[in-house]
Amino acid sequence: MAIPHRQASEEQRKIQMTADRLLVEVQTEEGERKSRGGILIPATADVSRRLEWGEVVITGPTVRSIEVGDSVLFAPDSAYEVEIRGDLYVILREPDVQAVAASAPEDSPGLYL
Repeated sequence: MAIPHRQASEEQRKIQMTADRLLVEVQTEEGERKSRGGILIPATADVSRRLEWGEVVITGPTVRSIEVGDSVLFAPDSAYEVEIRGDLYVILREPDVQAVAASAPEDSPGLYL
């Protein structure tokens, strides 16, 4: 019995996340950066313990406090990397998100990016 050959470019499928999963587009920083104190940090510096920001692209049906378009802060070691059509994304569980930066009403107190 022959297995039919599929070509990925011919067939595009809609991605739906399951349960409390989030598909997040990673916001990468390339090159050197400066600390708040003005210290230049080279691109080759080890940032393994550093949290990362990303933008939520798709949410699962049981996600309650995060919406598409929110910026989320997460630990890279809690995420699973996936490449979709050449772009890098990560899959996270809602409890793995450390903070959410969402649009806030004008008179709302708090910190803003």
